[in-house]
Amino acid sequence: MATPARFRMNRTSLLPVLVFAICLTALAAASLWALLLLVIPAVVALWVVRTGFDVDDEAITVRTLAGSRRVPWAELAGVRVGERADLWLVTTGGTEVRLPAVRARDLPAIAHASGGRIPSPAPPADR
Repeated sequence: MATPARFRMNRTSLLPVLVFAICLTALAAASLWALLLLVIPAVVALWVVRTGFDVDDEAITVRTLAGSRRVPWAELAGVRVGERADLWLVTTGGTEVRLPAVRARDLPAIAHASGGRIPSPAPPADR
């Protein structure tokens, strides 16, 4: 795999952030201290743009607003589906790392991006 597969939040999530920032400008114009309120939509926009993970030949790199964590394929024990269909990487050391911006319905795409290192879930049996 030449370039890593990137899984990020949908960029349309930036539209409400933009509307919120526009709404705050009237309040921010009232006072010099109120300008600090514009930091809120800036941080939320940064969170939307940065949050996600990359799948490459060596590892899965999970990125959050605060930092990132790289889980090499040798340290990956599996993937756990949480109660709300969120996905967690389970490492051989027993720790878990949440995969942001995806749900259980995204497992086939993640399995494909991993090159078979993460098994693709079987389709449900017909009743």
